[in-house]
Amino acid sequence: MSNLRILVGVKRVIDYAVKVRVNRAQTGVEVANVKHSINPFDEIGVEEAIRIRERFAKAKSPTSVEIVAVSCGPPKSQEVLRTALAMGADRAIHVEYGKDNEQNTIEPLVVAKLFNEIVKKEQPGLVIMGKQAIDDDSGQCGQILAGLMDVSQATNVSKLDVEPMEAPKTLTTMCEIDGGMETLKCELPAVVTTDLRLNEPRFVSLPNLVKAKKKPINKLTPADLGIDIVSKLETLKVNEPPVRKAGIKVESVDELLDKLRNEAKVI
Repeated sequence: MSNLRILVGVKRVIDYAVKVRVNRAQTGVEVANVKHSINPFDEIGVEEAIRIRERFAKAKSPTSVEIVAVSCGPPKSQEVLRTALAMGADRAIHVEYGKDNEQNTIEPLVVAKLFNEIVKKEQPGLVIMGKQAIDDDSGQCGQILAGLMDVSQATNVSKLDVEPMEAPKTLTTMCEIDGGMETLKCELPAVVTTDLRLNEPRFVSLPNLVKAKKKPINKLTPADLGIDIVSKLETLKVNEPPVRKAGIKVESVDELLDKLRNEAKVI
């Protein structure tokens, strides 16, 4: 029986429902005592990996599918790995660096290098990552990783299909572009980044969260992988955006045109 190993990246980010504020030192956003959760795009990636495994099982494919969740970050990043395990991932890898309740930012290139070293050890047939993280919106890791691996890539994917056959060699993806929809056929191994339209992640039940605590998490450090995580960039200062002025009502079209011409100076 052949095996298809799927590596899924998951990142711990400030929850999307939290109002983000700049810290007092103006070096970044406030992260202490703030709710964190799994990056939504990464959660979609975990869900898609599970759906691929379910399709293979339903088709009684001779290929078994193993899902490995990977996260890089401080000790509390284990929380999002437990979420991925509760959803259905088989095991997890945690590359630990930094401290909880502190700004632990590393550049996308460094993250991609860490993942590349894990890829060399795990030899996955498919790597799934979110198209971006909602904290920094870089949207670079998947593309850089594909370059380091020298493999096919498909980005912003809204549909993904891997034929449930023995030792699959290709996958088909679909993504939105300016002119409509683009369909790509990629050779495996490949890197895929997920769009919000790809799927809707399943609800994680309490019993599955309890079971996830028994699943293995392999802890590593950047030093174990031979990667230097020292940042090459320096953040000088972070400011909140200026407060937006309230709108006003005008009495006539002539008044509107006057304000657009003389105050806003857009016409």
